[in-house]
Amino acid sequence: MRSILSGIAVSLALYAPAQHIDLKNWPEGANPMTVGRLVAQRFVESPHNSFKPPAPPKSITYPEVCTWYGALKFAEISQDKALLDKLTQRFMPFFDTEKHLVPRPWHVDFAVFGTVPLELFRQTKNKTFREMGMRFADAQWSIPIDSPQTVKDSYQKFLDKGLTWQTRYWIDDMYMITMLQSKAFQVTGKRKYIDRAAHEMLVYLDTIQKENGLFYHAPDAPFFWGRGNGWMAAGMSELLSALPKDNLNRPAILASYKKMMASLKKYQREDGLWGQLIDRPESWVETSGSAMFTYALITGVRNGWLDASEYTPIARKAWLALVGYINKEGDIANVCEGTNRKNDDQYYLDRKQKTGDMHGQAPILWCIYALLKK
Repeated sequence: MRSILSGIAVSLALYAPAQHIDLKNWPEGANPMTVGRLVAQRFVESPHNSFKPPAPPKSITYPEVCTWYGALKFAEISQDKALLDKLTQRFMPFFDTEKHLVPRPWHVDFAVFGTVPLELFRQTKNKTFREMGMRFADAQWSIPIDSPQTVKDSYQKFLDKGLTWQTRYWIDDMYMITMLQSKAFQVTGKRKYIDRAAHEMLVYLDTIQKENGLFYHAPDAPFFWGRGNGWMAAGMSELLSALPKDNLNRPAILASYKKMMASLKKYQREDGLWGQLIDRPESWVETSGSAMFTYALITGVRNGWLDASEYTPIARKAWLALVGYINKEGDIANVCEGTNRKNDDQYYLDRKQKTGDMHGQAPILWCIYALLKK
C-alpha cells in the first residue's frame, strides 16, 4: 500500500515548469534533508535486522550494513554530530556484548560489513574501527586457512586471475565487493584495493552484462530483476566515484555504466519508477531497485558522467515518486522481500512487497547523500 509523505506538493512538482527541473529545489515534503532526518532516525530506533523475523539475527545482515552506511553518509553531509554519535554507539557493542553478531568474512554478503567500521574510522579517526574494517577488506583476497584443500584449489583459480576468491558472478557481488574495496582505498590510500576492485568489476561486466546494458539475475535465471540490477548500478557508481582517472579499466567501466543508464531511461515508467522485472510492464512497482537506479542517476549527473539536460528530469521524477512511498514513520513501501534466483518469471512477480525493509531504506539514504553533496 502506498503511503504519501509529501502530498500534493510532490504531485505538483512532477509537473513543474522546465526551468525548475533540477536536483536542488524541492517541495518541503521531498526535501532531501527532511526525508534524511526521518529515515536516518528510523534506522537508529530499529533493532538489528533479521532475514527471518521474529527470530533474532545470527549475525548482522547486509541490508542493515547498507542502511547503516547510508545513515553515516547522511550524518556526514548534514554535519549532524548527534546522529554520528548515535550510529557510533550502535556499533560499539560489537567489540563486547554483541561480538557474536559480527559476521565472518567468508562470503560477499558477510564481507560488506567491513564498510561500516571503515566509514566510522573516516569520520571519527578511531583506529579500532580501521583495524576491524581492514580485516574484512583483506579477507576478500585471502583464502581462509581452515578451508579444505579442494576448496582452496578452486578458490586459487580466481586469485590467479586477480579476482577475489569470493567471485561467483552474481549481480549483487558488484556492490558487496567493490564497495568494501573502494572504502579500503579511501582509508589507506593504497591503490591495490581500488585497482583490484576495478579489475573485478570489468571481468563481471564482460561476463554478465547483456546487450541492452542490463543484467540477468543469474545465467539460470534469465530475468531483469529490479533490485539485482540496482546492486550493479549502485556498485558501478560507488566504484567510479572513487576510481582514479588514470586507472586503465575506468573508460570501459564508465561505458558500461552509461549503457545501463540509457537502458534504464528507456524502461522508466510514467510514474517515475521501475518494475520488479524491469522490462515487464505488468510487473509491480518496486522501490528498492528504483531507489538504487535513482542513486546511480543522481551520481552520474552530479559527476558529469551523464548529460545533465537529458538525465536530470529522469532522476528528479524518480526521487519525487520514491518520496511518495515513504510513510510518516520513515518506512518505504513496495520493497521486494529477500529473493534468491529461480528460473521462473512468476516467482519474481509473486514476491512479497514489504514496508520498511532495509533493502529499501538503504538506497533512500544513498540518494539523499548524492542529492545533498556539493
